Amino acid sequence: MKNTIIIEKEKVKLKDPILIEGLPGLGMVGKITVKYLIKQLKAKKFAELYSPHFAYYVLVNDKGNIKLLRNEFYYWKNYSDGNDLILLTGDSQAQTVEGQYEVANKILDFAKEKNVKLVITVGGYRRDVTDTPRVLASATSSETLKKALEAGSQSNSPGSPIVGAAGLLVGLAKFKDIDGICLLGETPGYMPDPKAAKSILMVLKEMLNLKIDLTDLDKEIYRIARIEEQMRRIEEQRKMAEREVRRIEEEKTSYIG
Repeated sequence: MKNTIIIEKEKVKLKDPILIEGLPGLGMVGKITVKYLIKQLKAKKFAELYSPHFAYYVLVNDKGNIKLLRNEFYYWKNYSDGNDLILLTGDSQAQTVEGQYEVANKILDFAKEKNVKLVITVGGYRRDVTDTPRVLASATSSETLKKALEAGSQSNSPGSPIVGAAGLLVGLAKFKDIDGICLLGETPGYMPDPKAAKSILMVLKEMLNLKIDLTDLDKEIYRIARIEEQMRRIEEQRKMAEREVRRIEEEKTSYIG
């Protein structure tokens, strides 16, 4: 494989689809968000993207089967008045600058073929959070940004770089006459953060008038909170042990001479 390729498993006709991208990144916020949408909407996979710019290893499942790293496209048909959705997530982002541009352009060309007029990217924004994570929005048009702000997000700080697919897809979209917006949930980023994903989902729910239930995500938030508490206790015990070792060493030193 010399170039990035997209393999369509099913030919689908979609109604003014919106592309929502969420790939692995800070706090896995983007991937958690899109995977949850796929589950809630019962979206169906219709295409796969493979690239030589992904990391050079394969994944092995519990049956011993091997698969290449890939990104996956799912579709959801909106049988009410709204837009259909294309949901993009996967195993990896490209590992090089050139790869990021190649993969992003391939995704956008595919989106253009499907008549996508709006790309929404989601991810994490590194920041310590003590309360409900905020969602920071940046867009290619003031009209799209206004919709996101009215849905509960806040405008991102000027000059803040958006690294990886979440930024490039939006930045390159305007060259293909596609509108774009990036929604970033605040997260410490050191472990999967369903709480930040929930904040983004609440904005998407309002923006796109989606009928999704966030109850299952609340269970995951509780589970992660318990793990974090256990980690804090372990860290505190480690610090106490270090202090005790230093105290003993200092006492030994005081006996000499």
